[in-house]
Amino acid sequence: MKKHSFAPRSLLLAGAMLGAFTLSAAAQQPAAPAAGAAPAAQPLPPGSPLIGRPDNEAAAKLAPVAPPPLPSAPDKLPLAKLKAPAGFNVEVYAAGMANARSLALGDKGTVFVGSRLVDKVYAIVNKDGKRSVKVIASGLYRPNGVAFKDGTLYIAELSKVSKIDKIEDNLDNPPKPTVIYDKLPKDEAHGWKFIAVGPDNKLYVPVGQPGNNVLHDADHGQIRRMNLDGSGAEVYALGVRNTVGFDWNPENKQMYFTDNGRDWLSETVPEDELNRITKAGEDFGAPYCYQGNIIDQELGWGKTCKDYTAPVGLMGPHTASLGMRFYTGSMFPKTYKNVIFVARHGSWNKSQKQGGDVVAVRLNKDGTVKSIEPFLTGFLEDNKYVGRPVDVMLLKDGSLLVSDDWNGAVYRVSYGKPKVANQ
Repeated sequence: MKKHSFAPRSLLLAGAMLGAFTLSAAAQQPAAPAAGAAPAAQPLPPGSPLIGRPDNEAAAKLAPVAPPPLPSAPDKLPLAKLKAPAGFNVEVYAAGMANARSLALGDKGTVFVGSRLVDKVYAIVNKDGKRSVKVIASGLYRPNGVAFKDGTLYIAELSKVSKIDKIEDNLDNPPKPTVIYDKLPKDEAHGWKFIAVGPDNKLYVPVGQPGNNVLHDADHGQIRRMNLDGSGAEVYALGVRNTVGFDWNPENKQMYFTDNGRDWLSETVPEDELNRITKAGEDFGAPYCYQGNIIDQELGWGKTCKDYTAPVGLMGPHTASLGMRFYTGSMFPKTYKNVIFVARHGSWNKSQKQGGDVVAVRLNKDGTVKSIEPFLTGFLEDNKYVGRPVDVMLLKDGSLLVSDDWNGAVYRVSYGKPKVANQ
């Protein structure tokens, strides 16, 4: 484990001077190609997911899938297409939240919802038997991550963590968030953050690699933890490419996290990972080793996967495995006790998309993955998305919420005779 460190001002100044020199040199290059020559392709911006895309016809068809610009109307949601195992019911819990992403539950039953592409954090409020959606924070930058502890809402943006105290007492007139930590990098690539409070009452927040497959510096490719006031930040895990979901095993308090594999190696490898942290400071291999047994063909020279912590399970190639929670409720059948529900957002860099579902991950006694079973399907139809699950979360009654950033909605999965959720 090591304390967080930052580049000195002199290095930053040198970088700025080098950037200025590079721009000046570029400005002196010829403005147009020679007559008859094809125009040169514009360089991709730093961190672009298309960097490294193979130069062939099949790969050229693959690019990130842009979501609809507005949330879907309630009557346009794909509820009828969503399927769960026998005995389970699926309903719309709330809608109208553009780019609904990470979920957190307040002490009084309020469901908080972060976003990645808009500037808002939402609250789904249950009052007098009615459910409504409120915007409780706006003007934020990529407020993807939300966590709740002892009356306080924590929000993870691109480069900082903020909090709102006593939020459930002030939902109609919430105060502005107060920044408690502002030492996160500002890279757009993998810059959106998940956040959660661990059993040790510390905040955990990841910092992804600043690109698809890059040799990053000491401030990237990791999970950090800090005190609830933002102090004492330290690196907890290394070799993490991009995690957007983690939770703790209720039996032994070990942290599990999803991690997305690199792009453009092939359509079938590497697979996304489900990892387990057994001690602080473990290194999970990225960008040198992926899925525990593939040395990266670009950056892994001289490395061996044996030097890194292997995943406890593989989640499929390019499935974009994101939010995950251990099931600790009592509503579902006993066979679901301590099962991990994982939201797989779905692939964009596969010709035949994979994921776009919620799966139930069962563990062996040693904590490794025993099986992965479909749980909530129907978001992917004829190789096109009708929805994209992002996060999962338990309500107090044991039912499961699933967020869908494609439609701007949250669904509720219950078991048994359908009834209104009792908060």
